Amino acid sequence: MRFSRSNDDNIFFTLFTKQATFLVSAAELLAKISAATPERRVELRDELHRLEQSCDEVTHEIAERLNQTFVTPLDRDDITYISSRLDDCMDYMDEAGDLIVLYKVGVLPPGVAEQLNVIQRCCDLTAQAMPHLKTLGGLRDYWVEINRLENDGDQAYRKTISALFESGHDALEVIKLKDVIEVLEKAIDSFEALANGVETIAIKES
Repeated sequence: MRFSRSNDDNIFFTLFTKQATFLVSAAELLAKISAATPERRVELRDELHRLEQSCDEVTHEIAERLNQTFVTPLDRDDITYISSRLDDCMDYMDEAGDLIVLYKVGVLPPGVAEQLNVIQRCCDLTAQAMPHLKTLGGLRDYWVEINRLENDGDQAYRKTISALFESGHDALEVIKLKDVIEVLEKAIDSFEALANGVETIAIKES
């Protein structure tokens, strides 16, 4: 039997949505970093760091509220899982932006734009999906589309890595760019892990 949900219960869904909203902004910043001049990249990277810290604060707030709540709207492990995966998505985007700046990379390979487009779409879908966790309804299209996007991301990753090895760049530049491309792939994978978890939770709670 399900308990009725109070306003205190709903705070978890509000905080999930807040985390996801930060992801949307982070993806926009990451796209700007990829296209910016080296000087502008530093400023944008710092802005991305601030977003990541804000997301961390929400993650900590969820953990604190979880410790203070006797009856939770979802299993405690499920609440922790969703919050942690949202935080993973942010961390990988932040890492990618940081690497672009720290490595002082030049023009990024064209395939990176494909990866960034996938990430942006994943962020948008995730932000739209999080409020639906309150009822666990209308989420199937979300996890199906995220899985499709992850497949697109895999293809973009493989094409970009292949093109990089054939680009004629010196070995050090290849290593730098490969690190960035791989972190973007991890970001996309983290969105799939979140969506798969949401699917499992929805099936369990139905």
